[in-house]
Amino acid sequence: MFEMDLRLQQDSLVLGDFPLCRLLLSKDANYPWFILVPKRAGVSELFDLSPDDQAQLWKETTCLAETLKTEFAADKMNVATLGNVVSQLHMHVIVRRHGDAAWPAPVWGKVPAVEYGPGQVDAIRQRLRVLLDDTYEEA
Repeated sequence: MFEMDLRLQQDSLVLGDFPLCRLLLSKDANYPWFILVPKRAGVSELFDLSPDDQAQLWKETTCLAETLKTEFAADKMNVATLGNVVSQLHMHVIVRRHGDAAWPAPVWGKVPAVEYGPGQVDAIRQRLRVLLDDTYEEA
């Protein structure tokens, strides 16, 4: 049975679901930072997924990254799966802009996280609701 890692639960907000992945928003308003978590138990590596799930993960990652690049005026999209702290497979999809809090360094541990202000998360939900295809279901 699929369960999200406790650290992912603590550090992010659930936005919704794609056919394979749960979509999360990192609780760091320094960057539009999204996380896709395949809803599969016991998966820690990309190659642990079936070939069909691997293809679906890339489809969902690409759809999200293309949408975010346009909607959030990204200079660069950072897409990564590391798993050094959280071993559960998850894909980071981060909007980067010249001059953001960590630019050009990686976002991890560069500056303290900033909480979202009132209404900001709802505004992000609204932007995604309009843009993502009909396979996405909002939480």
